[in-house]
Amino acid sequence: MKNAFLAVVAAGLAAFAPLSVAAQDAAPAAPVAAEAAPAAAPAAAVDAAAPAAGAAAEASAYTPMAPTKGKGMPTSYQDDPAKSLTFQDQYSANGEYALWMHDMILLPVITVISLFVLGLLLWVVVRFNRRANPVASKTTHNTMIEVVWTIVPVIILVIIAVPSITLLARQYETPPADAVTIKATGYQWYWGYTYPDHGEIEVISNMLDEAEALKRGEPGQLAVDNRMVVPAGVPLRIQTTASDVIHAFAVPSLWFKMDAVPGRLNEKLLTIKEPGVYYGQCSELCGARHAYMPIVVEALPPAEFAAWVKAQGGSMPGEEAAAPAAAPAAEAAAPATAG
Repeated sequence: MKNAFLAVVAAGLAAFAPLSVAAQDAAPAAPVAAEAAPAAAPAAAVDAAAPAAGAAAEASAYTPMAPTKGKGMPTSYQDDPAKSLTFQDQYSANGEYALWMHDMILLPVITVISLFVLGLLLWVVVRFNRRANPVASKTTHNTMIEVVWTIVPVIILVIIAVPSITLLARQYETPPADAVTIKATGYQWYWGYTYPDHGEIEVISNMLDEAEALKRGEPGQLAVDNRMVVPAGVPLRIQTTASDVIHAFAVPSLWFKMDAVPGRLNEKLLTIKEPGVYYGQCSELCGARHAYMPIVVEALPPAEFAAWVKAQGGSMPGEEAAAPAAAPAAEAAAPATAG
């Protein structure tokens, strides 16, 4: 009887006693697990969203393109003796045509004519000097010779005129309606580039210090802090003007040169065949620092050009119209999603 009474008392005290250490450790396990479950879902969502955010950031990023040595820039005799004796390699259709005309027509014709005239002079000196020909000739004219030296030069000039007029006409082609417009404005002594098709982006371009240019791997006195960035492989409408005196926008490797005249807007078509960095200079004497306003055209693939536009705070053509059109569709889809 006594033992039964003690057992009942012990059971009652146990009901009100604090939990043991092991029990305290085990008891909160379920609530913690329950709390961890909701937290795990947002963490998984963040992990899933991270690659998408990274891809979007990568798509909108812009990194200036590194130049290719010898491409779009002058070449010294030490670097390449052959290239230093002719024009730069060309990266536009007109440039390639002009380079072909120079190498295959002008050089051979001029070389042949020059050697022929030199040969005639030497022959006359040897054949008709006083010692070899003491009695001077009384010949006044020769019909055959006169016909030949009239007809042959005419034929040569016609041969040269055909590609010359063709190149001249090609350089005055009108840009198509969908051409990308870039306006280059000459100042004393730097360049400004505006993009009316892309939210009026404006870029001011000054020459880099020579030491900084060489550190970046660019030619000295030709590198700039902000380049004229354009898409490659699409028609460009290059417009030029000036705010003070006459300048000239010239990039030799693109066969492009056009005056920038105050109060006047000149325009020309340019299509750059491949991505790259192309160097030029102002080619009209415009003042004391005329030699210190270089031009750098950076041609990017269209997708990278779009990223550059976004990085400058601009927008691609058509995006402004697409945004209002997408808004009603999103509003219409919202009630259905809520339901």
